[in-house]
Amino acid sequence: MQIKDIVKKVKQIEIRTRKRTENTLMGQYHSAFKGQGMTFAEVRPYQSGDDIRRIDWNKTARFKEPYVKVMEEERELTMMLMVDISASMNYGTKIELKRDLVAEICASLGFSASGNNDKVGLILFADKVYKVIPPQKGKKHILAIISTILTTDYVEAEANVDAALEYMMHVFKKKSLAFLFSDFSDEFDDKLLKIASKKHQLLGLRIYDEKDNEIPDVGYAFFRDIETGKQIWVNTSSKRWRYNYAESQKQKIRDIKDAFEKSSASFVEVKAEDDYTRLLYNYFQKR
Repeated sequence: MQIKDIVKKVKQIEIRTRKRTENTLMGQYHSAFKGQGMTFAEVRPYQSGDDIRRIDWNKTARFKEPYVKVMEEERELTMMLMVDISASMNYGTKIELKRDLVAEICASLGFSASGNNDKVGLILFADKVYKVIPPQKGKKHILAIISTILTTDYVEAEANVDAALEYMMHVFKKKSLAFLFSDFSDEFDDKLLKIASKKHQLLGLRIYDEKDNEIPDVGYAFFRDIETGKQIWVNTSSKRWRYNYAESQKQKIRDIKDAFEKSSASFVEVKAEDDYTRLLYNYFQKR
């Protein structure tokens, strides 16, 4: 894409996601991810209904009327967006590519975090971690993250989720909100997932195309795995072959969901036609 096309696409995503974020997600995000404690804000005269435990006795004695300490939540949190940039994520058969859907969801999450004065960072990975944007605040920073996801070169290699999780745990010691985007077409270490979910609040988002789950009848077809380079001829007219493929995919997803559940991490599936805003809202509500 040329620079003008990138700018146009980023702007379109900003317009679409900002309205969704402000109307639906931001308040729920704030409620779900509370701050790390309370800090002193100011002292003001006592009002009916105030907690008497907040009375500032020194101020009360000095002015001969009750004053209370006002506390506010220490809201600042860190959100990390971990995005799979293996070649299978640069694919789509209907409305949009997986990478475009990831960019839009990251925008919604990023603007929700930015609206609550939280920091947002980005980790791009495939067979290894390729790029890291350190957590920062602000709209310009979120737009830079969106642009990076849209323009990065996607890698013909198997996705190494373990490498992303290990990097996250090694570099970011403070508990963060971690959103892991992948189609989860490659294996990962269940034990490492469990360790990571204890250190950070983790949500796995499986971004998929309907053709990932089922192959249509198109006769004899030549398939090439864009990540491993493996090639094979398949007779897709065979009902048994299509059935076995679909069942193997279902079992694979069941195993992934089970691994996340046992790790006390969350997991959702998203495809282009889904209302991802509702899926995120439900996740925030459960928190």
